[in-house]
This record gives sequence, structure tokens and C-alpha cells, in this order.
Amino acid sequence: MRLTVSIFVAVCLAVVLLVGIVDFPEFGAANNPAHNEVMEKYIEEGVKETGAVNLVSGMILDYRAFDTFIESIVFFTAVISVFAVLKGGKIL
Repeated sequence: MRLTVSIFVAVCLAVVLLVGIVDFPEFGAANNPAHNEVMEKYIEEGVKETGAVNLVSGMILDYRAFDTFIESIVFFTAVISVFAVLKGGKIL
């Protein structure tokens, strides 16, 4: 019974994901949602606004610093949790 339900859920999930792929824009097309005014602003004014030499570093450290900080907190919390589980609950 469990195997049948698991297979059914997996097939349903695969169908939903495959139906979602149909609505994706063509790869590399000029009208993709990734090509918008925010991207143009980052590229044209990013170095001038952030003062960074590298555009990628400027985006990560200035435009998205808070988001990057929260992501690192979540990552380190997950690592500490995995170590705690593997040690049997003894953190120190």
C-alpha cells in the first residue's frame, strides 16, 4: 500500500513539474523575465553606486547584503543541527 501511494505521489509531482516546464520562456530569448530594468540598472550603474571594482561583489555585498547575511545564518544553523544530530544530541 505504501509503495503504491509513494509511486502515485511521485508520478503526480512529475506531471505537475513537467506541465510547469511548458510555460517556461525559450532559453536565451530577449524577452525573458530575467532581462528587465533591474538587470540593466545593476550593469549600468552598479560600479558607480557601490564603488566596488567587481560588479558581482558589488551586487552581493551592497545590493543584497542583508539577504546574503540571512542565507549564511540559515546555512550555519543547518550545519550545526546536522552535527548535533550526528553526535547524538551532544553539542559540546
